[in-house]
Amino acid sequence: MTAAIQLRGLTKAYPGTLAVAGVDLDIDQGQIFGLVGPNGAGKSTTLRMLATLLPPTRGEARICGLDVRRQPTAVRRAIGFMPDTYGVYDDMRVWEYLDFFARMYAIPAAKRKETVANLLELVDLEPKRDAYVQALSRGMQQRLCLAHALVHDPQVLLLDEPASGLDPRARAELRELLRELSALGKTIVISSHILPELEELCTSVAIIDRGHVLASGSIGQIQARFRHGTVVRARVLGDHEAIVAAQQFFAAQPEIVSTEVLPDGRVELGLMGDDEAAAAIAFRAMSNGHRISSFGPVASDLEELFLQITAPTEEARA
Repeated sequence: MTAAIQLRGLTKAYPGTLAVAGVDLDIDQGQIFGLVGPNGAGKSTTLRMLATLLPPTRGEARICGLDVRRQPTAVRRAIGFMPDTYGVYDDMRVWEYLDFFARMYAIPAAKRKETVANLLELVDLEPKRDAYVQALSRGMQQRLCLAHALVHDPQVLLLDEPASGLDPRARAELRELLRELSALGKTIVISSHILPELEELCTSVAIIDRGHVLASGSIGQIQARFRHGTVVRARVLGDHEAIVAAQQFFAAQPEIVSTEVLPDGRVELGLMGDDEAAAAIAFRAMSNGHRISSFGPVASDLEELFLQITAPTEEARA
């Protein structure tokens, strides 16, 4: 695949603070790429440099082959940026809001009407075209701002915490919309702290902490490099004796390093191995007469990897 975004040694320094510390990344065309990290990790700073809103201190960033430092105007034509906090013009109607930004991109009058209509259909706001922006729910405003970022048909979308503050239904709608945009060939970079959302949506991720990329690639690739074990919980049907018997069975398995019966009756297991090992243990338990109604990881794979990779070392704790 062709890289839509290339970062080489991208750095942003402030007096006394290194916000982004020499990031190297390649993001392929058509990917949905997630930037994962704690607050202050450098995710938003990285996106703002890509959006030409912050000049890099050192290093290089290219979007669709364009240098963000030397060709900012061309880069802005190639990207759509949705910041974590966005402003809307409350006294505008929905169609006027999009028409206004279409004018800013010098889209001819003859084409603006079609562009606005297509965007409203894409983000499912056609029934609200004559509503005032201030009357929209937060989820609708979020979709409207995404339509604003798409008004000039950019090749790359940079989205900073796009699902922040949305309810589960609005997050699901946004997720489906982003998948549709990816299917249309858009490259999408998302910064988010909602890790299960990224795990379900993204084709690849980069885990960032203190301005450094600690790991990047697909979740499976990162797992292969970093994960040495996992924690799973099993719900065993039956009385206390049945639960204890299952715990003893699990404890005797060579892949299990720890077991504990939780107050709610589930059995928590420390497992050394991958999903295949977990499936084999669950199968053996049921074959031995233990009735297992659920058996799965405590956290999502991405949550687990994030916590493991960003865990402070003993030296850092001292």
